[in-house]
Amino acid sequence: MLSKLNDPQREAVKYMSGPLLVLAGAGSGKTRVITHKIVHLIDSHGFEPKHIAAITFTNKAAREMQERVSGLLEGKPSKGLTVTTFHSLGLQILRSEAQLLGYKPRFSILDSADSLKVISDILTTTDKQLLKRTQWRISSWKNALMSPESAAKNAEDELDVASAKIYQLYQQALKAYQAVDFDDLIRLPVEIFQTHRDALHKWQLKLRYLLIDEYQDTNACQYQLVKLLTGSQGQFTAVGDDDQAIYAWRGADMENLRQLTTDFPQLQVIKLEQNYRSTVRILRAANHVIANNPKLFEKKLWSDLGVGDPIQIHPAKDEEHEAEMVAMKILAHKFEHRTFYKDYAVLYRGNHQARLIEQQLRQQKIPYTVSGGQSFFDRAEIKDLISYLRLIANEDDDPAFIRATTTPKKGIGSTTLERLGEYAAERHISLFEAAFEPSFQRDMGKKQLEDLITFCDFINRMQQRAPRDPAGEVLQDLLTAIQYEAFLYDSEEPRAAETKWGNVLDFVGWLTKKGTEEDSTLLQLTQTVALMSMLEGREEGEPDAVKLSTLHAAKGLEFGHVFLIGVEEGILPHHASTDVAKIEEERRLMYVGITRAQRSLTITYCKKRKRAGEWEHCEPSRFIDELPEDDVRHAGKASTTDPAERKANAANRIAQMKAILKK
Repeated sequence: MLSKLNDPQREAVKYMSGPLLVLAGAGSGKTRVITHKIVHLIDSHGFEPKHIAAITFTNKAAREMQERVSGLLEGKPSKGLTVTTFHSLGLQILRSEAQLLGYKPRFSILDSADSLKVISDILTTTDKQLLKRTQWRISSWKNALMSPESAAKNAEDELDVASAKIYQLYQQALKAYQAVDFDDLIRLPVEIFQTHRDALHKWQLKLRYLLIDEYQDTNACQYQLVKLLTGSQGQFTAVGDDDQAIYAWRGADMENLRQLTTDFPQLQVIKLEQNYRSTVRILRAANHVIANNPKLFEKKLWSDLGVGDPIQIHPAKDEEHEAEMVAMKILAHKFEHRTFYKDYAVLYRGNHQARLIEQQLRQQKIPYTVSGGQSFFDRAEIKDLISYLRLIANEDDDPAFIRATTTPKKGIGSTTLERLGEYAAERHISLFEAAFEPSFQRDMGKKQLEDLITFCDFINRMQQRAPRDPAGEVLQDLLTAIQYEAFLYDSEEPRAAETKWGNVLDFVGWLTKKGTEEDSTLLQLTQTVALMSMLEGREEGEPDAVKLSTLHAAKGLEFGHVFLIGVEEGILPHHASTDVAKIEEERRLMYVGITRAQRSLTITYCKKRKRAGEWEHCEPSRFIDELPEDDVRHAGKASTTDPAERKANAANRIAQMKAILKK
């Protein structure tokens, strides 16, 4: 099995003398190292699969890893092997140890929209910018393992003082609801392990070897979780690349790489520098650019895939011309090289850059997909409706209960919900069940209790109808009863309300049709919806379409031919990146963009752009000047290529065109 690995990969797989950091350059086969090491641990070192955990950042990466390990094990048992994301592992720990923090095992997980709603109720405002900023601040504190008390103590200005107070009230509300948010899935297991040594020892015995993917993307909280689980012996392999650390804005801390060498003095470092993805010219360009950043560890990517085409730099008159040029070049290149649309990617710094590209691709009838687009099931109005369906299917679903009771408002305030949450936590029952408990009802005011029971009785009536009445009929009655259309028009601008109501009607129409065609009840359809929302985007076949993506979302992906657009001062690097550390991160973003390309790379920039209705002159990015001169061709400039080489290239292109036309 190991014979297919290169020497550094093989060394990384076989190394078992202590903690290991594998510095894996872009396209150097890091997933191959992790999957082969898992099999090596089982086959050659007697580890049971249940004692191994591979941790990554996305479900997609975890799925791919699991499939590869299964293939390498060739039918041998892998039962109990943990291949998961940080948050899923945190959830497993929390489910098992929840009672140590006063949570019931069936605690609820609030998504970003649910948590924003809690913050909105505390602040009693609908100012989305303020709410998002407060949510981001609380998330940053949690990722840095700061309690509300520490946050208040270390507050640097009045805004921080106010946010720390909101943080405290927010945590109290979550505890009352028996709920956790996304950040708590890592923070709370760390809190458990720091205060309950027995629980930590149990999990250290369970997970005896850890493999951590994309280590440079870990935040302080995730690093502490790894450190606690691996203990002083440090039975782990961390795989990462300091040159691809591009997530500081969401809490990732590159210091974790440096910290490893301090916390584990016996740390072994192995570099993977052979790239299996890109041509020599593309890698030379990437190495040249990133060499301008200070290095934690020196490394240089190399490849034996041939020199490849020069990197093309194309200025555009303005952003419309840039979009048109990219679309035309994709069509011409596809015709000349007989490629597929899916071989092409257009990458950009910010989502706003995609609009004109999309317009041009549509105009030229070029199919495309946009990475990171919002899922239909993630729209607030669809989630509102699904919360009712979830509650009708299972009245013990606490997050659904919280969302349904408050959207639209039904006279059930946060005080009532807090008291209900506290009571449910004490009795270890759901919020719905707690509402009917006589001892809870005795302590409630008449009006608050009346509103709460009216809502619960309504859900009970819907539950009775759901298994027997046509799904469409029940849904229409549900929407009428909760007056959802009126709620949308009261809380949104008319145009936004119209769009959202249209989405609701589409969803209801789709469910109604599905119910009729499949003779399904509302309960059966609710299960189908839950499954679809979880599996969305998991189609087996990749569509033949050009990929549009931000540079952040493109990390980990690769494409035959990449167009890197808007490479200008103020865009890449971003205008807000004025200090040295931020420029270094922007340069790493450029490096990530370059190393997505396998065979060709085209970089474009605009000479002028419209901002707030006014034309502004644009400067090409400083990163273009950092590219190696010999590997770059500037459109409109005299070529420095040898005349004989130019002649040979032209002859090759003519021969290719003739061959295509003959076919």
